[in-house]
Amino acid sequence: MSKNKILVVDDEKSMREFLEIMLRRDGYEVETAESGAVAVEKIEKRFFDALICDVKMPDIDGLGVLRKVKETWPDTAVIMITAYASTETAVEAMKQGALDYITKPFKVEEIRIVIKRALERKCLERQNKLLKKQLDGWDTHSLIIGKSPAMHRVFSLVEKIADTPTNVLLTGESGTGKELVAKAIHHESSRQDEPFVTIHCGAIPENLIESELFGHVKGSFTGAIQNKIGLLEMANGGTVFLDEVGEIPLPMQVKLLRFIQERTFRRVGCTENISVNVRIICATNKDLEEEIERGSFREDLYYRLNVIQILLPPLRQRKEDIQLLAEHFVGKYAAALSRKIDGISDAAMDRLANYAYPGNVRELENILERAVALESSASIQDSSLPSDMVHGVKREWNAQGRGQDILRLPDEGVHLEDLVENIEKRMIQQALERTHGVKKRAAELLHVSFRSFRYRLEKYAMNDREQAAVNE
Repeated sequence: MSKNKILVVDDEKSMREFLEIMLRRDGYEVETAESGAVAVEKIEKRFFDALICDVKMPDIDGLGVLRKVKETWPDTAVIMITAYASTETAVEAMKQGALDYITKPFKVEEIRIVIKRALERKCLERQNKLLKKQLDGWDTHSLIIGKSPAMHRVFSLVEKIADTPTNVLLTGESGTGKELVAKAIHHESSRQDEPFVTIHCGAIPENLIESELFGHVKGSFTGAIQNKIGLLEMANGGTVFLDEVGEIPLPMQVKLLRFIQERTFRRVGCTENISVNVRIICATNKDLEEEIERGSFREDLYYRLNVIQILLPPLRQRKEDIQLLAEHFVGKYAAALSRKIDGISDAAMDRLANYAYPGNVRELENILERAVALESSASIQDSSLPSDMVHGVKREWNAQGRGQDILRLPDEGVHLEDLVENIEKRMIQQALERTHGVKKRAAELLHVSFRSFRYRLEKYAMNDREQAAVNE
């Protein structure tokens, strides 16, 4: 794992040297500054995991350095030390963001514990921020539900490769659970206590993706009003999941390839090389070999990413899992919505079992969340299922696994308006899914104006929760 970087600031040479020797022996990367002014210069140039700073200094005092580091790098852990302790100074330091305050003389073991505790606390805070970003409504239980041979092969492969550093490429249609498999690999590995960072490559504007991945320094481009740590650095020690890696623009693919080869990068606007130790897992629903032939994906990057490939089967190829998944989702949403529903009727289960699921497991979950919300009896009835499932929309698939809806008029007829509305709504959901919720891009995919697209969202009362559900 990468070493934590610590800046020691003290105008007393003997104290600087003592702390530097002790911290280097403990495995930290250490820099020193003999004054507040020198410390400020160093802080402006690079990020430090921790700052150990004397309070009383002749030019810029410790509180001034504390204010500067919190303004520049809010995630830096700060520990103040002084021979002239006062309650007022200690309170002020803590108000401005210091994690601890110790007085000279101190015991070596005491400061070791304080530093370790401060770094662990900051690491936990960063992981909590990342965890909040990962909360998307899915739970890990939906990954492990499956008795089909296809899923057993996936589980077996996950177990074999989890604790290796090898890059993994997850392929399969949208909604098959690629991110869940990536999380399973992470949690089965020795990195399980480190960050798991998801980067939705297709949802980041092209002009911002480098900054999101690598970070930037203040003033490096218009809008860079403060320094920013990139997602790769935040994932240090853990796993980076590049979702829809095929959406990364070609110029950025070159920089990603360099990072994968060397495990170093530079923040935008900075000349310092930063090293991180991360495991890379990628996912795509595109055929990257076809993208290579089109010239939209680099062949050398593909071979770097595709060391081990796991193909996630579509739900239509694991029909024996549908009932298990359906019962799980009904139980999940009955509890979440406080509904007394304890099963699925035979008629409804027959509909569920014979549907093709173009949206895969994600679509099944959305269908059953809706059904639980609408159902008034003790079990899910087919009347609570979407009308296109009940009224005759079927799906045919070619040899490549791509499908298109084929409308056939059943003997009993159809409710045409309901059918058309449901098809339109499904297309909107799929467009939002493909663009990770970016509405303007979804409108472009459907070749309608943004105003028209927003009208349709309002027409079908697709609230933020329902729109988000298709993007999990």
